[in-house]
Amino acid sequence: MEPVELKYPIYTIDQNLLFDAGALLSEAALDELIAGIGTPPPDPRPLLSLEKLRNDILNLFEEPNYHIVFSDENRNRQVMELLDQVKLVPPVLASLDYFRVLDVYTYRHILLVMILTALLAQELLEDASEQLGGAMVGPMHDIGKICIPLEILQKTAPLNLEERCQLEHHALAGYALLAYYLRDPRCLAARAARDHHERRDGSGYPRGIRLQDPMVEIIVACDIFDALTSPRPYRPQSFDTRSALEMLADMAAKGALGHDVVRAL
Repeated sequence: MEPVELKYPIYTIDQNLLFDAGALLSEAALDELIAGIGTPPPDPRPLLSLEKLRNDILNLFEEPNYHIVFSDENRNRQVMELLDQVKLVPPVLASLDYFRVLDVYTYRHILLVMILTALLAQELLEDASEQLGGAMVGPMHDIGKICIPLEILQKTAPLNLEERCQLEHHALAGYALLAYYLRDPRCLAARAARDHHERRDGSGYPRGIRLQDPMVEIIVACDIFDALTSPRPYRPQSFDTRSALEMLADMAAKGALGHDVVRAL
């Protein structure tokens, strides 16, 4: 990864500053940060140990649009069995609690992307360890939004240019946070947080690269699908399932997404 100059600071969930605005973010900078910690990452805990999280997921299976995706009870059971195996470090679990209390939209979005990712991982990946790895990425992909002011995340009018730039900062922030928490800037979770808004044709952000990672692309497709089908604070009317899938298919036809992941969805 080429160094990227940060426009905004990156801080942890307990307000510890990792990088200030103007700093250069790179794998080397993260390696240096991690080397200075001197301790391994904290022991992970089961994702579904969070109070009420299991019920929140089960309720999402019944939501409009998603009751179609999750109409097969056997598949739903397999998704829950996979999520039962997911373990996350305490700061990541704390971020889910943070959003559950302070930003219900982001919390709902993270959970929906998580269950969609678990579903597609089982559909597209044969190896059980890869399926588990894919399922673990879902609840972590938007952790960088803890660095975004809540008034931006919850704004009911369209974002202006400055606010949009601040929101897009969450991708690099998530990359740095997960590299720091997991002690590895090259791990799938950190890369997925950084690249889940990139596209195959280079039209995404934050770096405008040509995305070539099929594991990350599962997150990309799930993230787009939920963004289209779920109400936004500034857009109460969402796309129906058919319209959202048609948009994803159009993106695949134009080379922004892979056909395999869109076809699976």
